[in-house]
This record gives sequence, C-alpha cells and structure tokens, in this order.
Amino acid sequence: MLQGPPGAGHPNDLPDHAPRVRSAVAELRQRAEAEPGQRWVQPLSDAFLVRFLRARDFHMDLAWRLLKNYQKWRIECPEISADLQPSSVLGLLQAGYHGVLRSRDPHGSKVLIYRIGQWDPNLFTAYDVFRVSLITSELIVKEIETQRNGVKAIFDLQGWRFAHAFQISPAVAKKIAAVLTVHMHGNNYMQSLTEHFPISILPLEYGGEEVSIEELAKEWTDFIMASADYLQSISLVAQE
Repeated sequence: MLQGPPGAGHPNDLPDHAPRVRSAVAELRQRAEAEPGQRWVQPLSDAFLVRFLRARDFHMDLAWRLLKNYQKWRIECPEISADLQPSSVLGLLQAGYHGVLRSRDPHGSKVLIYRIGQWDPNLFTAYDVFRVSLITSELIVKEIETQRNGVKAIFDLQGWRFAHAFQISPAVAKKIAAVLTVHMHGNNYMQSLTEHFPISILPLEYGGEEVSIEELAKEWTDFIMASADYLQSISLVAQE
C-alpha cells in the first residue's frame, strides 16, 4: 500500500489530480507498458488505471493483479465483451430485467437489481444477460465512489425456470464465476433485504420507499442508451 508523509491522508481519499494519485497511476502504467506482447483492451489513460488502484485501496501489487485479470477476462470472453452496444441487449433491458438504485447503500456501494423472471431464454442467451452486467459495470466504475466502495447486487430469482438453467452451461458458468460472486436470499426476501439495505433506497416491490423497479429499470436503460458512444469505444470489435 502506498505510504505518504504524516497527515497526508490515504490516496483513496484524494482527488485524481493529487500528486500521490498521479504517481501511483504512473507506476501502474509503467508496469502495464512493460508487459511483453500485451495489447491492452483499453488505452492506459489515467481515468482507466486509477479504477484498479481505488478498487484495491492503492495496494500496487493487488491493483496490478486486478488489471491483468480484467484484461485476461475481456480477451477470453468475446461472446460477452466484444460488442458492448446497448442495441444488442435492448429487448432485455426494455423487459425490465435490470435496474440500478438511485441511492447508494450506507457503505457507499452502488446497488444493482437483476430480475431473472424478466429474462426470456428463448430470445436472449446467458451471454446476453452477462453482457448487460458488463455494460453496467463499465459505466458505474467511472464513478469515484463506486471505485472506492464497490457494488452490491440483488438477484430476484422469482420466475426461474429450467430453460434459464439450461442456458448456463459449464463453460459459461466458469467464465462468470471468474468475475462474479452471488449471495442468495430466501423466499422471504423482503425481510432479508431490509436487513442489508435501508428501506429508503429499495423499490416499492422489495419493501422499500423508492419508486417502482419498473421506473428504475427504465431510468437505467435510458442511461445505458445515452452512453452508446462510450460503450462502442471500449468494445473489442471497435479496436480490431
């Protein structure tokens, strides 16, 4: 972990332009540029690299490992990461499969909701479903608070069917397991959710006081669609 003079504060509490942050970014870039035979999936900009440092509390070795794992996963999973255009999953988004809460949880984490019952496996594959997750991840990781405090996800499994399970082949499961950890809630999910999240930030359908999940899903779909140019710029197909 990076150290500084007494009273300097931790790098994760400093803005991106702070000298200690810029120094750490420069060191991480130096490691990346020295990696033999590597063609990075995104330009090694300050804004890109600082995400990995903040996510690992500015521990350089851990940030470097995370960056390499990100690179490896993007390259080895082209079915998910090659084309991040929102149009490829628009029907899934419009069905209300995915939403993002307006407010963060008490720890500053962004909170995502996935509703399995809104995924029609006859129309969308498991790769499409996880492309939605990657799209959202790439957008919210641009936020400093998300870089510092991470993400929590709520998976609503109501409506889960064998057709969904059939889409999750061992190969797909292995790729997803590399980047995603899932915690399940029981049938009485309203009670269990309010044990982890304040009701003030949860949608009405989940025992909360916020707007409906349908409205949240529409808001996030609109945001994703408005980000199409950025998502295209980081798609692997755009760099061929």
